[in-house]
Amino acid sequence: MNIAIVGLGLIGGSLAKAISARTSHTVLGLDTDADTIKQALSLGAIKDRTGISDLKRADVTFVCLFPETAKDFILSNAGSFAKGSIVADICGVKNFIVNDATEALAAHGVSFVGTHPMAGREVAGFESALETLYDGASFIVTPIETTNRAALDTIEALALEIGFGRITVSTPHDHDVSIAFTSQLAHVVSGAYIKSPTLQHENGFSAGSFLDLTRVAKLNEVMWTSLFSLNREPLLFELDTIITHLEQYRDALRQENYTELKELLKEGRVLKEASLIKTKDK
Repeated sequence: MNIAIVGLGLIGGSLAKAISARTSHTVLGLDTDADTIKQALSLGAIKDRTGISDLKRADVTFVCLFPETAKDFILSNAGSFAKGSIVADICGVKNFIVNDATEALAAHGVSFVGTHPMAGREVAGFESALETLYDGASFIVTPIETTNRAALDTIEALALEIGFGRITVSTPHDHDVSIAFTSQLAHVVSGAYIKSPTLQHENGFSAGSFLDLTRVAKLNEVMWTSLFSLNREPLLFELDTIITHLEQYRDALRQENYTELKELLKEGRVLKEASLIKTKDK
């Protein structure tokens, strides 16, 4: 297949590198930055550059842009893709894009598949892209009732071919609810935690716990503001929930109620252990 990748940043660049290195498919690249295209060509991540005017060359097009930009690109260029081809996004929110993109593309005989590769790094750009980024990771697909089954099968097979460890199927709604907890909340908590004035004294006192909890504080604030705003209600629910639990820990400590504090800590441990067993059984 000819596979076009629109946006050769960390995610798109890693897709390009993995597809080119691990499959016989031909990768075409589209990016607004000429130096990125030049670098991708020189490294063999893409075979050729492409433009909007010749996207009809592609059997599959991955749109690897920030959510609002991705949706605008798809809707504005719905007639530029080849009839019978597949377009997939990689956005971290799905309610925002799946139904509208599916409808707009279907009018031109093009199938849309919503996807979300569950992998990333704290650095951005093509220079940070890795062929191995997706090894063993979960590849989420969010089909709706009108999603073309053959197109979905094609995208799932390609994901496994380039190293993803599992396919996770979800509705757009359930995806956004889950991702508010597993990803978005973690980024908020990490950013809030790192703001302690005690940070200036952490050198020599930090180990795994500190590094684990602060890793994702190094984020792209433009992208994450977009993701948070487009998934506002599920994220607000998770924020309200964790604030309630934090208040319980604080109150138990303030009131010197160490029996309550021990019980709160135990509840957290038990839930974590149960989640590990559940994950292992899948």
